[in-house]
Amino acid sequence: MELKNKIVVLGAAESGAGAAVLAKKQGFDVFVSDMSSIKDKYKKMLDDHEIEWEEGHHTEERILEADEIIKSPGIPKEAPIVRKAIERGIGIISEIEFAGRYTNSKMICITGSNGKTTTTSLIYHIFRNAGYDAGLAGNIGNSLALQVAEDPHEYYIIELSSFQLDNMYDFRANIAILLNITPDHLDRYDNCMQNYVDSKMRITQNQTEQDAFIYWNDDPIIRRELEKYDIKAMMCPFSEIKEHGSIGYIEEGQYKIEKPTPFNMEQEELSLTGKHNIYNSLAAGIASNIAGIRKEVIRKSLSDFPGVEHRLEKVCKVGGVQYVNDSKATNVDACWYALESMKTPTILIIGGKDKGNDYSPIMDLVKQKCKALVYLGADNKKLHDNFDALGLPIRDTHSMRECVEACYELASPGDTVLLSPCCASFDLFKNMEDRGEQFKTLVRNL
Repeated sequence: MELKNKIVVLGAAESGAGAAVLAKKQGFDVFVSDMSSIKDKYKKMLDDHEIEWEEGHHTEERILEADEIIKSPGIPKEAPIVRKAIERGIGIISEIEFAGRYTNSKMICITGSNGKTTTTSLIYHIFRNAGYDAGLAGNIGNSLALQVAEDPHEYYIIELSSFQLDNMYDFRANIAILLNITPDHLDRYDNCMQNYVDSKMRITQNQTEQDAFIYWNDDPIIRRELEKYDIKAMMCPFSEIKEHGSIGYIEEGQYKIEKPTPFNMEQEELSLTGKHNIYNSLAAGIASNIAGIRKEVIRKSLSDFPGVEHRLEKVCKVGGVQYVNDSKATNVDACWYALESMKTPTILIIGGKDKGNDYSPIMDLVKQKCKALVYLGADNKKLHDNFDALGLPIRDTHSMRECVEACYELASPGDTVLLSPCCASFDLFKNMEDRGEQFKTLVRNL
């Protein structure tokens, strides 16, 4: 591969700043440009490594001099500066692709529309309990590039979004996990589901016979797509019940993995509950088994994993009402799984920045499980159009304070208040973490 001398990094948050540090270490001439303001901690990181940066604008002539551009996943391909770079024929890659060039560590990569963070965190938990030298990267943890540059590990457990996969070309996952594919982020894929599906399937590219591909066998889209691909990796499907060659499944209350080493434990011992978490636990167990982790470590880790913040996180009980923070549910499918796991009458908080959502998949569950709906968004018109006809009590709110007050008034002892918004958070909040934190703080102050 020819050496590219000038690297421009677009976006200076976790992934961009990390990529810049690695590029500098590898001897490139590095320039960082961010249309927004850069957080102080990243400015300090860039300054400490004597990397030139700009914020609040893009200096076009400097950016278009690049031999290669490392683009942060949050920047869409439609951004004017990205389009100009593409027209100039400048290669655009992701931070993960760049980092992969400078390490021979084993890569365990997880993608899917839902369950990525839980599965990634669970695998990391198992690897750490086993004494493996593992780093957590991608959408969670520290940037892969920064770890490769300054804190290398033997294994990396990487959560990959479709946006990261879009700009990955030569990167290879030793263990690739595809949990599911349901409509999400279609606003970034020309509202074309196939474009999004193609993006997710990229996780299998460059895999060899030495690698493993773990996937949910019951997903109709994955099944259809697999017919189009010649995947060389060892195929490791999992499903809720034993079928069609699945090597991981639940049978008579037992959690079972058939290979490479037979493994089983009581389903009741799994720390994560709900149907979706069976899939996450199966994927994590298979990956750990393939990596050679001892059965007793896998068993203990699956039973003592504490869960993930903002994902079906029990906040507290107030006046006999359980409040649950599922702010990470930024699409309809994630909300479906949350509702499916509810055992008590539920007041559902829904709304935010709509990503082209089709709400029909959750309609039946809303009818079955919900006693009221609280809309939380800058503009709730689409929610009114979809849900008002169900005849449930509705509250229309435009701030977290209003929302929590409405829930408090609607709820009776024995109910659950569930924040599972189906939508992105950027209309009223900095991000989904900010949304979840505000919810938790206000609930604890009730």
